[in-house]
Amino acid sequence: MLKHARHADVVIVGAGIAGLAAAHQLTSAGVSVSVLEAAPRIGGRMATEHVDGFRLDRIGQLLSTSYPGLTGADLRLFQPGVLVHSEGRLHRTGEVTRSARWARARALASAPRPLDQARLGAALARLAATGDARLLARPERPALDALTGRGLPARTVSGFVRPLLSALLCDPDLTTSSRCADLALRDFARGRLGVPAGGAATIPERLAATLPPGTVKTGVHVKDASISKVVTVEHGELACRALVVATGARAAAELLPGLRVPGFHPVTVVHHTAPAAPLPDAALVLDGDRTGPVSHSAVMSAVDPSRAPQGRVLISSTVLGAPPDRLDQRVRRQLAALYGTATDDWELLAVHHDPEAVPAMPPPHDPHRPVRLLGGLYVCGDHRETSTVRGAYRSGRRAAEAVLRDLGVPVAPPAPALRAAA
Repeated sequence: MLKHARHADVVIVGAGIAGLAAAHQLTSAGVSVSVLEAAPRIGGRMATEHVDGFRLDRIGQLLSTSYPGLTGADLRLFQPGVLVHSEGRLHRTGEVTRSARWARARALASAPRPLDQARLGAALARLAATGDARLLARPERPALDALTGRGLPARTVSGFVRPLLSALLCDPDLTTSSRCADLALRDFARGRLGVPAGGAATIPERLAATLPPGTVKTGVHVKDASISKVVTVEHGELACRALVVATGARAAAELLPGLRVPGFHPVTVVHHTAPAAPLPDAALVLDGDRTGPVSHSAVMSAVDPSRAPQGRVLISSTVLGAPPDRLDQRVRRQLAALYGTATDDWELLAVHHDPEAVPAMPPPHDPHRPVRLLGGLYVCGDHRETSTVRGAYRSGRRAAEAVLRDLGVPVAPPAPALRAAA
């Protein structure tokens, strides 16, 4: 029982990626930590639902093998990469995608024209070689406005870069700060896209497994908090020397009045099963023409076979922004065009909608917002950095480093708990 628990050096409120990353670094330095999570499970928005043997992500953010620090996460990569449906055809940079099954339905062409490919490749190579300082020194404006100044043909921007960035940022209108967009595009240029094997929940589960037994306590609601103690609904008070609030932005502002609550990008994930896979590849399919509500889709059972029972097919599609009326009907119609097959016999498994899935990052946006409010009080999460898994992870580690400095404990060199597949 928490009311009988001994003093903890640090109490962390929230067991998402940021809170678990902070807890990992603090416990590695020998600091006693108690992580309190209101939900019955850890992970925050990185949750995976189990339905009839399927593993269905609730948000399904895309990860990159270039994410520093996220080491140990077994990523399943999109193969052969990214396909873009534009002008009635599927395109992939570099080569023609062919399949006997698909050839009967439509002709598939390679994506942007050779000159476009060369210019796109050169632009991505330059971006991959650019450091944080130079990216963050660039003039800041909405990402969509900045795309026109990249020296790329309009066809390449509208048919590839824009839909890709929308998927990476969960921002269909690209109102995000151009600096944050450059960071996301650079991650893409430096690595490959994928999803965690077994579902998004495996990443917080692996982080939690690195902590001493009993560190994380779920089903505990914090109703009041200060530097020296937290008050819980279920178990009364728990004393501490420092408090780290690692919840979502809105919950953090409720505990710490005065914190700014950003806007949010809604995300809806629609999961279907079908009698047969509509695409033989484990590719990420983007809709470059924006013909419907779906931003991107994938035959997830081909990307990660553990997400579906043996012999079954899982298609996961992401809708950005407010979901429209008759969502399933409109999604099926669009997927029929994207995949070139009938979808009438597909079965809807689940629809997961989160109106506050991703904090908005319009300009001006500081991707390194302070995590130390004052000595003994800290806040972290994707709303304090960039609205990505990497942003949440890095903000948690920054908060832990600030705690250690204030407690007079040496900050050890980074010892990442997770590793992305190469």
